[in-house]
Amino acid sequence: MPRQPAPAYPAAFSSDSPSVGRARLAVLIDADNAQASLVGQVLAEVATFGTAHVKRAYGDWTSTSLKSWKEQLLAHSIQPIQQFAYVAGKNATDAAMVIDAMDLLYRGRLDGFCLVSSDSDFTRLAARLRESGRIVYGFGERKTPRSFVAACDKFVYVENLADPRAAPAPADLPLARPAGASPAEPVAADGAKPAPRQPVPGARLRGDTNLVNGLRDAVEEASDDDGWASQAYVGSIISRRSSDFDPRDYGYRKLGELIAAIDLFEVERRSAGTGKPAVVYLRDKRPRRAH
Repeated sequence: MPRQPAPAYPAAFSSDSPSVGRARLAVLIDADNAQASLVGQVLAEVATFGTAHVKRAYGDWTSTSLKSWKEQLLAHSIQPIQQFAYVAGKNATDAAMVIDAMDLLYRGRLDGFCLVSSDSDFTRLAARLRESGRIVYGFGERKTPRSFVAACDKFVYVENLADPRAAPAPADLPLARPAGASPAEPVAADGAKPAPRQPVPGARLRGDTNLVNGLRDAVEEASDDDGWASQAYVGSIISRRSSDFDPRDYGYRKLGELIAAIDLFEVERRSAGTGKPAVVYLRDKRPRRAH
């Protein structure tokens, strides 16, 4: 019998899912290692994965260093969890956040966790939650250690959540990066973070060997005997292989836009029935090797 593609992952893993995920999520924010100015964008991204049933931010709220959080906590109905810094130089926030996460886990009412921090101390927590069958989404800056990024099912760099209407950055995105490495972030001459970059042209995308091979391998793995693969399933394979893969690193909002720009695959939209969105399939333009 013809080999059929395996079922796609849940909507939360699909880069171009037409519907919002229904997963019940807990959003736990390490306020000492997260930017208050980006919390709105982070919560908007969380909404694409599911519904935030729990929203908590941890820190020593008596400290003046967290005063910028007050407005964001009120605007987004985030519960502040007070944790005094008992000893100077020691981060007590991490322990409080870990304890709460385990309490929420054992109540068994949640499908996943969103950990907002750039601190590698949460690596073991992310791994433990995944061992218990929960989906873990990480949110942090590009400086986030690789160990924490890899411990999450999906990791989103907060720099990619900037306002898309802002002027594009003049700096170029590196053509390729080693497997598993975080994409480099362009830095302006004055040290400030640049605005979102322009989409990388197709010719440069095709010159990125790491990207091209990754896409082709995913399409091949997901393909049927005729070479066609569901784009949603291709996206889930890429997410499994690289938790921090994001089309926005290349200036594209969705995987489908990146696929169209790189122009290495045939694209076919198939009807899924009356009232249902079309299903997108991909096939490598190169001649298929004989089995």
